[in-house]
Amino acid sequence: MPNIVEEIKRPINDEMKLFEQKFYESMQSKVPLLDKITRFIVTTKGKQMRPMFVFLCAKLIGNVNEKTYRGASMIELIHTATLVHDDVVDESFKRRNFFSINALWKNKIAVLVGDYLLSKSVLLSTDHRDFDLLSVISRTIREMSEGELLQLEKARKLDITEEIYYEIIRQKTATLVAACCEIGVLSTGADEHLAKKMQDFGTFTGMAFQIKDDLFDYLSSNVIGKPVGIDIKEQKMTLPLIYTLKTANETDKKYFFNTIKRYNHDKKRVKELVEFVKKSGGLDYAVGVMKDFRQKAKNILTEFPDSAAKKSLDLMLDYVIERKF
Repeated sequence: MPNIVEEIKRPINDEMKLFEQKFYESMQSKVPLLDKITRFIVTTKGKQMRPMFVFLCAKLIGNVNEKTYRGASMIELIHTATLVHDDVVDESFKRRNFFSINALWKNKIAVLVGDYLLSKSVLLSTDHRDFDLLSVISRTIREMSEGELLQLEKARKLDITEEIYYEIIRQKTATLVAACCEIGVLSTGADEHLAKKMQDFGTFTGMAFQIKDDLFDYLSSNVIGKPVGIDIKEQKMTLPLIYTLKTANETDKKYFFNTIKRYNHDKKRVKELVEFVKKSGGLDYAVGVMKDFRQKAKNILTEFPDSAAKKSLDLMLDYVIERKF
């Protein structure tokens, strides 16, 4: 999908350019090492989808203002902090084809940098008395932490049901997208009813986004560079797998549970499980659920008058489930 991200960005191009400068300023400190690391973070940034949600939701309802920029910076600070901490937890040495912070500066520094970014996010709201935004990000940080811990707890026992899976991805992924949309609306001074509506829009979008990510584990590794079956190797129970095991007969269920538990590094057994998931309709089922979440988000958008921001949010929903990486 060439240039779809550029098309999505079109109504907020100027805001995104100014945001980069403001985001960098929001990270600055009096510690030279920290400034060196934050410069590195800015130069290795991704597509910045989350700030785009903040600005598009603000424009859907009203006008972008200084509070919107602060809200977008708060979100990006939280997102960056969680990526830094995730790389430490996962012992990852690469992030977007760059070395991760823990690879370049070691774990202790990476953890402290993540903590610093989280504190800057909170301070950005309290310094400007944006207590409504503070409430949103405090809840978001709590939910993201709970989601990670719930997933770790369940990974030990491999007893994740479909309902628990939805709760994990809502907390781990969707809650941050929901916060982007809610903060975008609140920054315009709109009422809480509208903010809640767009929070739901963000939740449905984030759920679809995470299911798409989980589907990559069963597709060719060429496009995103993620090896097929990596989630199985890490004993992550995602929707295609949960559905497949739920509908399998007892013999297959026992055999493949054993694959996940004891033979998750056996390439032949992992490949066998990937093929079984495809053959059993696990992928088709997950795609159906993902499209349902997208439709729920689209239904919310139909309640708003046509605008460039609405068109971009609609495009974003298509991009979320059709992206190749």
